[in-house]
Amino acid sequence: MYIPGKLVVVGDAATTANAILTHKHFFELGFSVMLVAVVCSILLTVLFYDLFKPLNKTLSLTAAFVHLVGLAILGVASLLQLAPLVVLEGGQYMSVFKPEQVHALAYLFLQLNTQAGNAFLAFFGLYCMLIGCLIFRSMFLPRIIGVFMALAGLGYLTLLSPPLAAYLSPYNLAPAALGEGSLMLWLLAVGVNAQQWREQASNAGELVRA
Repeated sequence: MYIPGKLVVVGDAATTANAILTHKHFFELGFSVMLVAVVCSILLTVLFYDLFKPLNKTLSLTAAFVHLVGLAILGVASLLQLAPLVVLEGGQYMSVFKPEQVHALAYLFLQLNTQAGNAFLAFFGLYCMLIGCLIFRSMFLPRIIGVFMALAGLGYLTLLSPPLAAYLSPYNLAPAALGEGSLMLWLLAVGVNAQQWREQASNAGELVRA
């Protein structure tokens, strides 16, 4: 998100194209970071599914499915992020287009990348809400973090309505920093209450056997 923001000039395809070509390696770095982020998010999704499965397997599986669908969209978005460079550095086959047409095509791919990124955030918002519900029901993580995560998800879901998101900006995404930040810091500094997790997992197993 940071790198395109430094290179893309809104509404100016020619200036954006020159910036991308001038800072080619910087632009490619954004593509690489995106792929790493997708892979790490997939691993995190699997870990969270396993962590919350004892609470409610169906809800945990639903959350994982929603996030994986969103990550698939983000993976496509990462390819769209690389497409402008492919177009701008095209070989002889691109000579059939005028320079301004090539610039417009590259800018179009960037806009599609933005739209795909917004679609991912909508799925991620639903994922945050589901994870928030699971945290709230757990005994091995603070319930307040579950509330924060649910609010973060609600903020992301406002992106489904661009006029509403624009009206509420930047306050609609402010809960994301609180929710995701508090969860990350708690897991890094304190971690999961292993004893409580084992008890809930054991109780869930007893309920299944019953």
